[in-house]
Amino acid sequence: MLDVLQSVKLNSCKLSKFLKAPQTKTKTLGMWKHLIKAICFIIFCNSYNGFAQGAISGFYNEKGNTTLVVGAGFEDSKNYFIGREKSDLSRNLYSVSVFGIYGINNRLNVQASLPYLVSDDQSGLQDAQLFLKYLAFTKQRATDKFEFSIATGFSFNVSNYDVGGLNDLGQRAKILETRALLHYQKKSGWFANVQTGFSFKFEEVPNSFPFNVKFGKASAKSYFDFWYDFQYAFGGIDYRGTPAPQNFRELGVGFHKIGGTYHFPLSSKSGIYIAPSYTISGRNVFQGFAYHVGWTYQL
Repeated sequence: MLDVLQSVKLNSCKLSKFLKAPQTKTKTLGMWKHLIKAICFIIFCNSYNGFAQGAISGFYNEKGNTTLVVGAGFEDSKNYFIGREKSDLSRNLYSVSVFGIYGINNRLNVQASLPYLVSDDQSGLQDAQLFLKYLAFTKQRATDKFEFSIATGFSFNVSNYDVGGLNDLGQRAKILETRALLHYQKKSGWFANVQTGFSFKFEEVPNSFPFNVKFGKASAKSYFDFWYDFQYAFGGIDYRGTPAPQNFRELGVGFHKIGGTYHFPLSSKSGIYIAPSYTISGRNVFQGFAYHVGWTYQL
């Protein structure tokens, strides 16, 4: 932890010189470790809103390290896609979420999250999510590194919220998740990653295919990223379709979303982030802007 405390205090000039200085193989490995320890606690705000930016991150907590994130959000949706046809149906959604991640070891992390939602006259705890992420392969060089991660997880509704209208908090889905992630990072902190997998949904909720791509920069002083998120639902029904009355658990939900995150530290252990996003289009989904803010803390 002393290394983290010292590295966060480095100014950008010192950090730049440190990263560009000639290194032996041993020093290079140490430098990578030093940089990752400096930034590991700020990048997990990526899960501030469920899977909005992909289910897992390309970064890892070291063994024994715990990161907590508390976030709040507001979605200002002006339109709704009935099937794939745009309508003027609107909704405002408010959320508070708690997220945590723990380093079982340097290659194996466990993470969990739980949101509380308010949508018109409905409110309550939504769906808990639990993931186990493993760093299966890493190739590290003097100036960059390439990593491959796999993950599996499960999500389930915590409360018995209503299902049957556009202000529903969710579909009460039980979901078995699988993910694979490719992560590339430069020694300077610039990175890019892509992840995909399969979401197997039990009972009546249609299965889905997720895809997410992200790029940004992580350093001891700050973190930012930009991302694109896609989901395709296999089958299912459309809102206001037939037969009636509809079972909203059978709605097929897909989307195209874009967004970004900016995090800056308040101290060596804590920081705050802002994360706007926009739903471009989709199927049986609201269109509009979402705004999230939150606080991160490294135990």
